[in-house]
Amino acid sequence: MHKQWNRFFAFVLRDSLIIALTLALWAYTLNLGKPHGLLQAAAHIATGLLTVFVGYLLHEWGHLIGAWIAGGTFVLPASVTETPFLFRFDNVRNSRAQFVSMSLGGFASSVLFVAFLALVPPWGLLATWVAQALTAAGVLATFIIEVPMFIGVVRGGPMPTGTAFVSPPGTPADRAGAGGSSAL
Repeated sequence: MHKQWNRFFAFVLRDSLIIALTLALWAYTLNLGKPHGLLQAAAHIATGLLTVFVGYLLHEWGHLIGAWIAGGTFVLPASVTETPFLFRFDNVRNSRAQFVSMSLGGFASSVLFVAFLALVPPWGLLATWVAQALTAAGVLATFIIEVPMFIGVVRGGPMPTGTAFVSPPGTPADRAGAGGSSAL
C-alpha cells in the first residue's frame, strides 16, 4: 500500500463512523420497539437501509482484505466520495490466484453478514425485515454480477474489466482516464 496509507485510514474512519451511526440507530430502533407511527416507521426504515449499506461496505472490505492477504496490487480512490467501490483491483499486475483471493474475501464477508442478520436482529421488527430483504437482493446481485466473473476467471477466462478494476493500457476505459495506476 505504498503511498496510500492516508487514504486507507480515511476509509477506515469513514466506515467506522457509518457503523457507529448504524449501531446508534439500532439502539434507538430497539428502544422504540414496533413502529406505531410514521416517524417511528421512518426510523426503522432508515435503520434497515443503513444496515444494508454497512453490509455492502463489509463486502467491499472483504474483497480488499482478500486482495491484501494474497499480496495483490490495488488502487484506493483519491477521496472517500470518488466511487462506491473501496478500491480498484489491478488485474493487469495481479495473478488469477490473487483475483480468486480478492473475490473469495468479499464472498466470505457477505456470508458472515447474512448469518449475522439471520441470527442477531430481533425478528418481527420492520428494521430487521428491511435489512434482511434488501440484503437478500444484494446477495442476488452478487450471484448475477460477481459469481459469473469469478467462475470465468477460475475456468481460465479473461480477467474482468470495468469500474472496479484498473484497466489495461490502451483500452477504452484507460483512454477515458478511468484506468490509471499508482505506485503501490
